Amino acid sequence: MQTATRLAKDASDDAIVQAVAAGDVAAFELLMRRYNRRLYRTARSILKDDAEAEDALQEAYLLIHRAIGQFRGEAGLSTWMTRIVANEAIARARKRRRRAEIIQLDGETEWEAAGDAMNDAMPEQPEQAALRAEARRLLERKIDDLPDNFRTVFMLRALEELTVDETAQCLGIPEATVRTRFFRARGLLRESLSREIDHAFDEAFSFDGARCDRIVAGVLQRIAPDMIAYLKKIDP
Repeated sequence: MQTATRLAKDASDDAIVQAVAAGDVAAFELLMRRYNRRLYRTARSILKDDAEAEDALQEAYLLIHRAIGQFRGEAGLSTWMTRIVANEAIARARKRRRRAEIIQLDGETEWEAAGDAMNDAMPEQPEQAALRAEARRLLERKIDDLPDNFRTVFMLRALEELTVDETAQCLGIPEATVRTRFFRARGLLRESLSREIDHAFDEAFSFDGARCDRIVAGVLQRIAPDMIAYLKKIDP
């Protein structure tokens, strides 16, 4: 019996597809590891829930594994898989929202991520790590708040850096729609993040509460002798 040769990590997508179709489990593991992040982000952008996104991705991988023998390469492999994941996530969203608004990636609606300036030569301090984590959580919250059909376009274009054409193929929408939704998503994010920063400015170096009480008390204590002298002067 012939033993399958283990593929190198940099093997082409075509080689991986052929190996998976031939029953090579290690090749399918390589395929999943190669595209896990993009596909998870696609599912997460639709479902807005970590656990559900993981479940959707696992189900989509089962569909991909069963159907990979029929993959003919009309679109890129990553595009083909992304569409399967998106369809699985949309189906789950529809079940979850039977009586609410259903996500429709091909529907119309009325409705930059900042880069890090990290010094790689210096080890990151705990305070810096905490700030980065908080900034990441804020950005994730704001992306979650985007309208449904904007959020997936933004995730693929900004986070996964897909081209307009690749994003359009993944979602089955016109390139013009991708451009419009990405432009509007960035605008909404900028507005939302700007409001957060404005609130932060208002609350920075807060002067109420304990600090205010402490300074007032200190000043009153220091001027007390002058006030006593003044009262004696006006009321001998």
